Amino acid sequence: MAKEKEISKNWLEEVLPKLNPGATVKVHQKIKEKNTKGEEKQRIQIFEGLILAHRSGKQKTATITVRKIAAGGIGVERIFPIYSPAIAKIDVMRTANVRRAKLYFVKGYKKKLKEKSAK
Repeated sequence: MAKEKEISKNWLEEVLPKLNPGATVKVHQKIKEKNTKGEEKQRIQIFEGLILAHRSGKQKTATITVRKIAAGGIGVERIFPIYSPAIAKIDVMRTANVRRAKLYFVKGYKKKLKEKSAK
């Protein structure tokens, strides 16, 4: 019981930026790799893209769906659990004015989203 409280206390203490659909973010993810000798190395891999959806609010199971356009114009989507220990940090690059909670229509969208004006 004490371990559960300690774990839940840790994820509650994490301060994250506002992660709303339409925001362009950089997700820094910890990647563990093994070489031929069996030694384990850890590095940070950055995934930059547009948030399409945010699920579960501030619960520990909260996730964001991020989409980026990879080489050759191919769209790549990944779902990140935002309170996972594998996520080093999340940087919000810019935000856009959107009128939907889920931006799945962006998959076939040719125009760019309009950036939010600073107030």
